[in-house]
Amino acid sequence: MNDATASCVLLADRHHSLTEGVRGLLETVFSTVFMVADEASLIEGAQHLRPSVIVADLSLARGDSLAFVRRLRQRAGDSKVLMLSVHDEPSVARSAIAAGADGVVLKRAIATDLLAGIETLLGGSHFVSPAMRGESGHATG
Repeated sequence: MNDATASCVLLADRHHSLTEGVRGLLETVFSTVFMVADEASLIEGAQHLRPSVIVADLSLARGDSLAFVRRLRQRAGDSKVLMLSVHDEPSVARSAIAAGADGVVLKRAIATDLLAGIETLLGGSHFVSPAMRGESGHATG
């Protein structure tokens, strides 16, 4: 990834300890990492900051997580939307992509999949953690 394509990321998760760890990882690639801890701040940040990538926990939703992804996609403009999930069922990833996410990373695989997923998204393809697909490899095309 180069600085021209990866200048700003918006990170959203309620769990401060996880967010700090993910922030450190993202700071190795992005010049600016904005962090929020609730859905309203995420939606507002997506609209006003127009980050290259939005990384958000699916559980941040107040209620229906797919409606949350649709709302985020509507406000995200050209930003790539990467959702984090604790659920490894393939149906979770399929539903999130169908609702407008560009990719889904399994939370337990953040260390191995997050940066690869972001690179894939910035390259124009979707990404789903291999453990959510039951196979190896990264890009879903």
